[in-house]
Amino acid sequence: MIVAFIGHRKINYSEALKERLKKIVENLIINENVDTFLFGSKSEFDTLCYEVVTELQAKYSAIRRVYVRAEREFISEEYRKYLLTLYEFTYFPKAVQGAGVLSYVKRNQAMIDKCDVVVAYYDDQYIPPTKTKSGTQMAVVHAIKNHIKIINLLQV
Repeated sequence: MIVAFIGHRKINYSEALKERLKKIVENLIINENVDTFLFGSKSEFDTLCYEVVTELQAKYSAIRRVYVRAEREFISEEYRKYLLTLYEFTYFPKAVQGAGVLSYVKRNQAMIDKCDVVVAYYDDQYIPPTKTKSGTQMAVVHAIKNHIKIINLLQV
């Protein structure tokens, strides 16, 4: 099974949040047979999730971290090798081609389309200062429309 991480760029980090995330991820590995985790970029939530999954990888060596790119469709061999020191795999979804300013929205939707579960950090009251909708909100709506299970860290 596959999990995608979707969340706001800024989070209210605490050790309690990290422990809650770690328990959720470990439960998914043990009880739901999750072995693949999809990561985007650009957010504190992605960074936290990467840290947790990497720590758990020491205990569960079969899990894979996948970096889903929203920019750089074509990457140099040097950059690919660098990414593969951090992740087991990376790819650029076809849905992101030509998306322009919507590339992150399209990337998140592509991640959701590929996963079985979304682990989110989503505050439904949050409105970004420069937008009327957040990318995280659009991603959560996409997951709901597609009947993807969502575990929202702000509601557990």
